Amino acid sequence: MASGPQLGSTAPDFTLPGGALSGDSFTRADYRLSSARGRSVVLAFYPGDNTSVCTKQLCSYSSGMEAFEGLDADVWGISPQGVDSHESFARAHGLRMPLLADEGRETARAYGVAAPGIGVRRAVFLIDPGGVVRWKHVALLGATFQSLSTLTERLSGIKKS
Repeated sequence: MASGPQLGSTAPDFTLPGGALSGDSFTRADYRLSSARGRSVVLAFYPGDNTSVCTKQLCSYSSGMEAFEGLDADVWGISPQGVDSHESFARAHGLRMPLLADEGRETARAYGVAAPGIGVRRAVFLIDPGGVVRWKHVALLGATFQSLSTLTERLSGIKKS
């Protein structure tokens, strides 16, 4: 298994199809990590749409979008399901962050979080405005997730540095 990017290294760039819910519309677009430079990015890899822990995790992050915004951070959810699945997931739960489709798991492999059998490990990477990995957490078992308060605390440390 690849270990993925190390802390202090440049995050692997990628472009993935995805979409984001805004009011009643779900806007599809391609998301490129390097185009987010100038803001911090929270990459939240998750195993699957509409599964119990993933739903709790993404609802938690969605409800905290103002806290992320206040730290000049974007949150992107990434999983192997397609954009159609992401749209129904976002609509069902009012998720306010872009959900990206890594159907071939190339991005998960680049970040060292592809896992045989389950597809993708639950993981979070905090990328600073310069594109450098400042913090990461990769779960061995996906039953828990990093809390909103943990992420905002880590992000505020990035913003100050």
